[in-house]
Amino acid sequence: MGASPGYGERMIVAVVNFALPAPLSTDEARAMFEASAPNYQNVDGLRRKHFLLADDGRTAGGVYLWDSREQAEKLYDDAWRARLAARYGSEPEVTYYDSQVTVDSSSIIVG
Repeated sequence: MGASPGYGERMIVAVVNFALPAPLSTDEARAMFEASAPNYQNVDGLRRKHFLLADDGRTAGGVYLWDSREQAEKLYDDAWRARLAARYGSEPEVTYYDSQVTVDSSSIIVG
């Protein structure tokens, strides 16, 4: 099983979570995410970002698919962490995963 066009051998998944100062409704979260989305276009190595909101509206974050951990770490620098902490009132937590196998509706990719 080969790699999909445009994807490297193995991808890095980063999951980011941060507590919100007050719960957000889905409409509030959508507006916040839509305003933030352009900041993540054309980031070197970032293939995709999914914005997340917990069911109770108290935690938000994202799932990011990266070409490499080095590229991810360039984004999640001290300035980025400080911006999120200032905006949302809490430090973001970033957890990295090595994606060994990727499945979509038409293929299975083993890295």
